[in-house]
Amino acid sequence: MQVDSKPGKNKGLRLHAFQKKTQKTAKQDIKSASSAIESRSSINKLENGGKVMSVTRGQDNVFEDLGFDAEEAANLKIRADLMLDLRRYIQDRGWTQAEAAAFFGDTQPRISNLMKGEISRFSIDKLINMLARAGLRVRFEIEAKAA
Repeated sequence: MQVDSKPGKNKGLRLHAFQKKTQKTAKQDIKSASSAIESRSSINKLENGGKVMSVTRGQDNVFEDLGFDAEEAANLKIRADLMLDLRRYIQDRGWTQAEAAAFFGDTQPRISNLMKGEISRFSIDKLINMLARAGLRVRFEIEAKAA
């Protein structure tokens, strides 16, 4: 997971979660990311049943777009990103929720909450502890927003 914050791109902070062992990025992941970037930058209008709809590019944090204040939006984005990494870790191993619960020392209902993306049920501390147990290291990099 990476949230970039260079001026002109995303604004705010950079968040990384890495596995301890070096892994190359899968070609499929690179292709998917490239396609998503190309489609985002080229879409200005959509045709929908003869109607033309404008598409407004959102900010870098969907939670800000939804009206949350900057501090809460940053917290929600961090938790969402950490949860996505944990969910991907569980899915990549093909674990059931019960197996994941046993590995993380938690309950199956808590893993269900994680898999469903119930952000309000998890603190940043809890998510970082789970990532550490999975052998993933989390690194935060803070940068000032571009004006």
